Order: sequence, then C-alpha cells, then structure tokens
Amino acid sequence: MITRYSADMAHQFDHGWLQGSHVFSFGDYYDENNTAFGPMRVCNDDTIAPGRGFGAHPHSDMEIVSIVLSGRLRHEDNLGNVMETGFGGIQRMSAGTGAIHTEHNPSADEPVRLLQLWFMPQTRGTAPSYAAGSFDPAKLEGQLLPVVAQGDDEVVSIGQQLTIYLGRLVAGQKLGFSQQAGRRIFIYAIEGVLRAGEDTLLHPGDSARITDTNELALAAEGDDAALIMLIDLP
Repeated sequence: MITRYSADMAHQFDHGWLQGSHVFSFGDYYDENNTAFGPMRVCNDDTIAPGRGFGAHPHSDMEIVSIVLSGRLRHEDNLGNVMETGFGGIQRMSAGTGAIHTEHNPSADEPVRLLQLWFMPQTRGTAPSYAAGSFDPAKLEGQLLPVVAQGDDEVVSIGQQLTIYLGRLVAGQKLGFSQQAGRRIFIYAIEGVLRAGEDTLLHPGDSARITDTNELALAAEGDDAALIMLIDLP
C-alpha cells in the first residue's frame, strides 16, 4: 500500500532566516493523525540563511540525522564534537540520556539546505554519541546508495533498525527495491519526478509512506533526473 503526501500537505513555513517544510508534526505544527511512521518522527526540509542557525538546545532518546543538500552546516555539542559538512556529508547524533547541540550556517553569503530526520531509538537511555561521515555524490548516479544504517561499518551508524538510501535516477531509468516482509518504506522526492509502484507520481517535496510491499518498482519520469531519499524502516 502506497500513501502519497503532496508537498502542499506538508507544513510550509517562512521565518525569514529559516524556510522549509515539516512532513510530520513538528514544533508549532501539530496534526494528531501525522505524528509518526513507524519509528520515524521528523522529516524537515530546511533552508537556513547565511550566518544563522539554531542555538544551543537539548535532546534525549532520539536518533537525529542531518543530510546536507547544498551549502555548509556546522554542528557543535556538549560532548566536544565540532563538525562542518556540505553535500556528501552526513551527521548523526544519538541523544540518549541527554545532549545539547547547536546547528548553524557558517557561510557569510550562501544558504544551507538540509534534511533533518528524527527516529525513536531501538533502545532508550543509552549514552549519547555523535558520528559523521561522507559519501561520494558521484556514486548516487543510477542506484540507491546506503548512507546511514545500523551495524554497517561502511556508512554512518544509527541506533535503530533502519537504512537510509540516497539515489539519483536518470530520466527514464527504472530500479527495483526489495525488503523483508513486515517492514515499511518512506520516500522523499528531493528533485525531479519519481514514479513509485504503478500509479504514484512524486514531485519535489512530495513523500510516500509504503506498507505491505516487499518489492517496489521505481522510475524517473520526465526529462530530468530524480534525486530521492528512501528509508527502509521497521
């Protein structure tokens, strides 16, 4: 079963220094029917103005992943971690028993666009931790590339049984995705148009929540490549 959520169904906002959309309930936006998909709680598509960002704030018992799409993002936390990443960079903070961090755009003239994802952890009350990694953007071409996964030393680790993939399908390209029975798929369309299954078209900013589907066909529609994020969830 594929349920499509169009971009205009997300909570769109413009705070001047921060613009974007919330796919799930977040902050001042609350919809009791749109709070989670499995362990997934947040999918924010944020653009932060140059020199601005989020001041120091706490989190606990949450797996927080930031994927930079353009520009640069700087992370600092009370664990002593300082990291700056651009496109091809992944940051993950496991808040566990508690962590305080800041995120801001260090550039004086370029905005930063990022996807921020929150997941409930598999085990609550663990020690907080931070990890950062990178991938070669060229390897996104024509495939789904795992960039975050539990128990995979080749990518950024996470404390939940999930895998985050990024991929760029060229116009007309088709891919198949397989997963174990009983799991979920979340898709977010970043650029271009994607066909998921037989009848679901996803334009930029659209998302899909998929259940009871072990085999999924994906295809780029139109004349442009489709840049997508796919998450295999419990």
